[in-house]
Amino acid sequence: MQRHGILNSHIAKVLADLGHTDTICISDCGLPVPEGVQKIDLALDFGVPSFEQVVSIIAKHMKSEAVHVATEIKENNPEAYDFLESTFPSNQYEWIETSHEAFKEATKQCKCIIRTGEASPYANIILRADCIFSDRP
Repeated sequence: MQRHGILNSHIAKVLADLGHTDTICISDCGLPVPEGVQKIDLALDFGVPSFEQVVSIIAKHMKSEAVHVATEIKENNPEAYDFLESTFPSNQYEWIETSHEAFKEATKQCKCIIRTGEASPYANIILRADCIFSDRP
């Protein structure tokens, strides 16, 4: 039995299987999951677990080089955007901002979508895996 790290076996396996440039998505409870993309559903109730909680834990255990968000998050959910900016500073991570429609299209390439209980608009992020032996934090 694992004593440290992510306890959810599905998430732990996805992270262990990622290669450089593979992507995963962490989403609010309303983002559609494309056919053929694995959904790991953590949602228990509105807001439980929160987007921020799940992103914070994944960020500790996944080495990322880029983040992808919908441009609509800035205006419609500035709290989530500010949290993402502080978690993934633009001087350390590549930032990709596209329309929400283009973001949803990009989820078709993700290894999985981790669904949270978040019920605020545009609280979605795609993380692109980095090499674990690069200099990035």
